[in-house]
Amino acid sequence: MIKSLYIDNFKSLVNFKLELTAFTCLVGLNGAGKSTVLQALDFISQQMRGDIDDWLAQRQWQPGDIGSRLTAKKNIDITLELQSQEHGLIEWTASFNRQSLRCTAEEVWCNSLRILKVEDGEFFINKTKKEGVRLEKNTIMFDYQGSILSQLKYEQLAPGLQALKASLVNIRSLDLLSPEHLRQRTRDSAGHLGLGGQKLSAFLHEQGSDTRQHLLTRLQAVYPQLASIDIRSLRSGWKHLDITEQFAQKALKTPARHVNDGLLRLLAVLSQLVSDEQFLLFDEIENGINPELVEFLVDALVESEHQVMVTTHSPVILNYLADDVAKQGVVYLYKNAQGATQAIRLFDIPSLAEKLHFMGPGEAFIDTHLTELESEIQAMDQQEGTDASAL
Repeated sequence: MIKSLYIDNFKSLVNFKLELTAFTCLVGLNGAGKSTVLQALDFISQQMRGDIDDWLAQRQWQPGDIGSRLTAKKNIDITLELQSQEHGLIEWTASFNRQSLRCTAEEVWCNSLRILKVEDGEFFINKTKKEGVRLEKNTIMFDYQGSILSQLKYEQLAPGLQALKASLVNIRSLDLLSPEHLRQRTRDSAGHLGLGGQKLSAFLHEQGSDTRQHLLTRLQAVYPQLASIDIRSLRSGWKHLDITEQFAQKALKTPARHVNDGLLRLLAVLSQLVSDEQFLLFDEIENGINPELVEFLVDALVESEHQVMVTTHSPVILNYLADDVAKQGVVYLYKNAQGATQAIRLFDIPSLAEKLHFMGPGEAFIDTHLTELESEIQAMDQQEGTDASAL
């Protein structure tokens, strides 16, 4: 599980720090940077996949778009901590150059042992020898984008590097999820839905009938009339999604282009919860979902074996969180006087912590004027500074 993220010079994220839990929910005013955090994690994942050009093209961005306008720095600096059950604490630091589209400097530490270093056109990678572990020097003789780990062969990597790469490659963002994309026919999915869910039909086809039956069973808890989820493979290779509903003695088959938005979104989200991805990112998770189905959706996300991050504007989402989950996982984002996004656990703010004694998380959220929180947070920072000076 990814424990913490530091990123500097990515859009509004300047000297930005975020502690993560199994379920993290980002809240805040419009423009606070919630979507930007999801984009940053997707950017970090792409470092391990390589091909930054393609990632930028998918988002219709230019390299200059990802840098912050709040600083004159050129590189984007990243530090990420990962807790691996098998390999312990792994820390990766990198400096991404927006001109070369690669990390020109990198280090990976596993349980306080450095196992990778990249600098000045060379990389040092650990090799296990009879006498112990040492870093072996190599000249970089190949071109690549993102992290050097995107191009090194799996067998060249120490177990800690394998775990790091696998975890970051398996971050999957659906921050552009939309019904229009979900309705599209596609030929293949390459194992994932795409940023907007545009590969849903091919993805479900590739997952097989057992997975589709599992999804059907779960969805029948809230759509009891749902009878089947069918994928047709057309002669041209396109995959077509149909939904069949049973009403009395009549079965009605509906093509994806006419299926309601909420069912399509639930199908996309649940399909990811049975995938091999490790960290799932969803923007404005409540969009298109009937309020009566929100509890079902929230329970599915919180109980998932995946690490999950969502953004929301809805207090209804928070109201279905247990207090302990809300205390640890709900993060309030805001912008400081310089315009940089900052993060604080919502219920670490004294006024919200007090309300949680007699209100649910969602009720406390809706009872709060978010525009007034900044002064309270500033007072907290000043107090911490005073306490630190006293020490």
